[in-house]
Amino acid sequence: MDKNDIKQFAGVIIGGFLFALSVNLFIVPLDLYSGGIIGIAQIIRTLMIQYLGLDILNSFDIAGIINFLINIPLFIMAYRSISRKFFIKTLLCVIVQTVSFTLIMIPQTAILDDVLASCVIGGLIGGFGIGLALRSSGSGGGLDILGVYFTKKFDNFSVGKLSLIVNAFVYIVCAILFDVSTAIYSIIYMACFSLVVDKTHYQNINITCMIFSKNE
Repeated sequence: MDKNDIKQFAGVIIGGFLFALSVNLFIVPLDLYSGGIIGIAQIIRTLMIQYLGLDILNSFDIAGIINFLINIPLFIMAYRSISRKFFIKTLLCVIVQTVSFTLIMIPQTAILDDVLASCVIGGLIGGFGIGLALRSSGSGGGLDILGVYFTKKFDNFSVGKLSLIVNAFVYIVCAILFDVSTAIYSIIYMACFSLVVDKTHYQNINITCMIFSKNE
């Protein structure tokens, strides 16, 4: 393993930790939701607490574990269809996320009184984390894996469209099950998150595409 590999693995680990940190410290205390697979995991967690009476889940955030379980078939897809290096780094990133989601204590009250500020800061930190993982030739799992897979399969496929469809589903569910303000602030968080991911990852896109095109 050379210095570049060590640097990339470090980036994946730090990125996964920063993403989980941003969600647990800035988003969950406000009862807001991330997008993508982790957003679906958070909704499932909330439904388990509210409708199944599993109050024990209030003592730690099970969303990370649910997210990991949903990602298992995506890991298999990444290993078989994309590249082994991408698979290993993505698996490591999601493991770090899962452990961090479970161990990072969620504040009883929001760190910031301003909900909008929490959304922006959470989006900045989380977006930088996942962008860092992508720059390191890995990913945060979930839609990142599906996006890379379908891009290889279909010439006209748009990762943005996939993200838009899944996130639209997540936030429509949030609006129906919870309230409209929850969905709106969650969308603001994801907008900031996505913008920072793109900015962080942009200069590495060509290198990443070259790596993904090889079955290593």
